[in-house]
Amino acid sequence: MGAAALRGALEAKARLARRYRAGGADLPFGDPGAAHGAPFEGYFWRIVHPASGVVVIALSAACAGPRGTWGLSTLAAHPGGFARTVITPTARADPRAFGVRAERVLCGDATALSVDMGADAQMEVAIHDALLWPTRAFGALGLAHAIPGLAQYWHPVVLTARVQGHVRAGDIALDLDGAVGYAEKNWGHGFPGRWWWGHAATFGDDDVSVSFAGGRVPLGGGETAPTAVVVRLGDRVIALAPPLARTRVALGDGAWRLRTRGRGFSVEIEGDAGGGLPHELLVPVPAQMRGELRSRQHLAGSLALRVRRGRRLLYEGRSALAGLEVELPLSAPPHGAPQA
Repeated sequence: MGAAALRGALEAKARLARRYRAGGADLPFGDPGAAHGAPFEGYFWRIVHPASGVVVIALSAACAGPRGTWGLSTLAAHPGGFARTVITPTARADPRAFGVRAERVLCGDATALSVDMGADAQMEVAIHDALLWPTRAFGALGLAHAIPGLAQYWHPVVLTARVQGHVRAGDIALDLDGAVGYAEKNWGHGFPGRWWWGHAATFGDDDVSVSFAGGRVPLGGGETAPTAVVVRLGDRVIALAPPLARTRVALGDGAWRLRTRGRGFSVEIEGDAGGGLPHELLVPVPAQMRGELRSRQHLAGSLALRVRRGRRLLYEGRSALAGLEVELPLSAPPHGAPQA
């Protein structure tokens, strides 16, 4: 094969790989945290300060719109119910690693996060001693990461970390030294009609965390409701996802009940909003450059976790500062957000 033919073959292979990733998929041992070129690239950080009971979340989405890539970013905090969302005309998702920049409003990756949405909505933190997703063939969704064209993909990137910095969110002004950090990514065509999600990382003195995500998605002319669960016991990471694991989900009024079995493990999760009011947050509509009020998220619910391997109990504990989310109905009226 001549040099020109070889170059052409390599270019064709590269185009095919880009098209494959743009469909949301990853080759074995790829990086799910890096941007795929999908219509929606979402980034999420959750910071919990156990000593004060303060929980802060920041999220940013880089979305493909009719005039290019635009951004929707949010800062929210508990207690107090503070939330602010800003839409930026431009945004950039990093194709090399986990990271996003929404103009001067939000810039974050696996090592730092900066938010500036006005004098009463600012955060600057450094992320240290991070335990990242271990090197495995696929991410949290397992074999589903190899399938292009799914409605949405999900993957935890920073399973736990030490956070230093400060936040100002409404009436909250706090030095975050001693806080625990977590970061994840989701991407695809947009948000499904129905979904559920949770995360907890403060189980007293136990070095434990858990996260889960699921939703109803179309498949083969019908509908399925896959759920993925990731449990961390110290440095040990247990990832359970279809088809090697099955999860039964029951959602009630302020209640999340999950039972997962697979690969010899059994995981039971019971989340409770405790009667508290949720944050109602905007999610992006990529093609329309706007947000819809679709997310109902409790920043400080309770979560009980029980993990078994066969008949042996590996862990049992409870977190009082768990994040728990379900969708708002599609019939909820659309809301806008301030422009940067």
